[in-house]
Amino acid sequence: MPKKRRNGGKDRKNRGITQNVRCTNCFRCVPKDKAVRRSTSRPIADYAVLKDVTDACAYNDYTLPLVYNKVQYCVSCAVHYKLVRSREKNARKERAPGLKLRRG
Repeated sequence: MPKKRRNGGKDRKNRGITQNVRCTNCFRCVPKDKAVRRSTSRPIADYAVLKDVTDACAYNDYTLPLVYNKVQYCVSCAVHYKLVRSREKNARKERAPGLKLRRG
């Protein structure tokens, strides 16, 4: 049977089995090496409240701390949220990471 990907869609090298993690969106069990991992950071307060908090703050140059969150998605949720895309057969052989999108 032909192989679709060189690594079989997984990131484990010479390990027989890996620990399962839960998808952040649908709570599906996914092997840890197959899950699509992203880290997010955002302010503690919403952007709508941020201006009110900075105006009421006693300090001039105080910045609110950030909340760092690590999210793990199954492949189907990552495709749905457009974090990863399916590629053509020739393009699958490219091993370079994709473009990083920046907001703002």
